[in-house]
Amino acid sequence: MSDPNVDYAARARDQLGFSRWWQVIAAAVMMGLVSPYQYVWSSIEGPLADNLGISLPALGLVFTLFVIFQSGSQFPVGWWRDRRGPRELTLLAGVLAGGGYVGIAYATTVWQLYLLYSLGAIGVGIVYTVAVNTALKWFPDRRGLTTGVGTMAFAGGSALVVPYVRANATVSGYPSVLQNMGLLIGAGILVGALVLRDPPSDWLSDVDGVGDEEAEADGGTVATQFTWREMIGTWQFWLMYVMFVAMSGAGLMLTAKVVSFAQNLGLAELIATLSATLLPVAGGVGRLIMGDVSDRVKRERAMAVSFFLCGVGLVFVVLFAQWGQSYMFIAAVFVATFFWSPQYTLFPSVVGDYYGRQHSSANYALLYSGKMWGGIFGGAVAGWLVTATGWTTTFLVGGALAFVAAGGALALRPPTAESA
Repeated sequence: MSDPNVDYAARARDQLGFSRWWQVIAAAVMMGLVSPYQYVWSSIEGPLADNLGISLPALGLVFTLFVIFQSGSQFPVGWWRDRRGPRELTLLAGVLAGGGYVGIAYATTVWQLYLLYSLGAIGVGIVYTVAVNTALKWFPDRRGLTTGVGTMAFAGGSALVVPYVRANATVSGYPSVLQNMGLLIGAGILVGALVLRDPPSDWLSDVDGVGDEEAEADGGTVATQFTWREMIGTWQFWLMYVMFVAMSGAGLMLTAKVVSFAQNLGLAELIATLSATLLPVAGGVGRLIMGDVSDRVKRERAMAVSFFLCGVGLVFVVLFAQWGQSYMFIAAVFVATFFWSPQYTLFPSVVGDYYGRQHSSANYALLYSGKMWGGIFGGAVAGWLVTATGWTTTFLVGGALAFVAAGGALALRPPTAESA
C-alpha cells in the first residue's frame, strides 16, 4: 500500500524531468491503438470468412488463438520488462501488432490468418503488459485510477473505429481498413516506445526497502515485494486466478458473440451495430470509474459489487433479447460490459497491493494468463455450447461465472508478510 506521507509525484518528476502522467498518457495511447484486435473482431470475421470461403464457426479458433497468445506472452514479457525496461519490447510490439493487421489484409488461406492474428496478439500482449505496469510502477498511490486510464483506452479506443469498420465490413472493403489500422498501430507504438521508461529501483527505497541490495542480502524489509514464486505460494493468488478465469470467460463470450447473438435472436442490424459499438465504450468508462472507486473504498468490495452486477447484466441481456426489447437489450449489454471490464483494472491493482511493485509486471502477467482459459470459453467452448444448447443457455452460463467471481472477491484478504 502507498504511504500518504510520501510525495510520489515530486519524486517521479525528479526522475523524469516532467510529470509522471505523461507516462500513463503514452501507455494509454498505445493501448487504444491495439484495442481493435479484441473489440473489432466480431465486425470483421464475416467478411474474412466470405473471402476465404469458410464458415463462421471455423473462424472461432482465431479469437481463441488471439486470447491465448495475447495473455500467454505476458509472463515472459513481464519478467523481461522488470529487468530490462519497456523500450526494446515496445519497439517489437509495434512491428508485430502493426504488421499483423497489414498482413491479414493479404491473407489468402485460413492458416495465414491464424498465424498473423497470433503474431499480432503477441504485440498486443507486450503493449498491455508494458502499459498496465507503467501505471503500477509510477503510481503506487493511485493504482486503481491509473490502471483504469490505460485499460479504459484498451476498451474504449476501438469505439472510434468500430463504425468505420462496420461501414466497410465487406469482402472488397476490409483489406484497406486493415492496412490503414495496421500502419497507424505500428507508427503510434513506435512513438510511444520513445517516451516510456521505468523508475529506478531505489526511487522509493526509504519507503519499502526496494533497491537496497545490502538490506535485501541481510534479510531486510522487503516482505511486501513478492516474487512470482512467492506469490504462487499464497492461496490468495489461486483464488484470484479462478476469479480471473471466470470473469474472462463471461466477458469474452459477450465480446466475441454479441453481434451473432443479436442477429440470431432476430434483432435488427442497427441493434447489432450499436451493441458492438457500445461494448468498448462501456468497458472503457467502467474501468476508469471502478478503478477510481477502488482507490477510495475497500478494493475487494469494489470487485464483488462489480462482478455481481456484471452477472445481473448478462441475465438481462438474455431476457431482453427473448422479449424483443431492442433498446433495453443494448442497455443490458452496456451494464454487463461496464461491470465486467473493470476486472482488468481491479486485478492488477490488487496484485500491486498484495505483492508489491518491484515484480509487478511478472506477477500480474502470471495472473493474466488466466485469460487464456477464459478465451477458450469465450471462443471455442461458447461456440460449442451455442450448437449444443442454444444461445440462451450459453449466455446464462456466462452470468453464472460472474456470480462465482463475485463470491470469491468476498473471501479475499491480503497475504501476511510471512507468506513471502
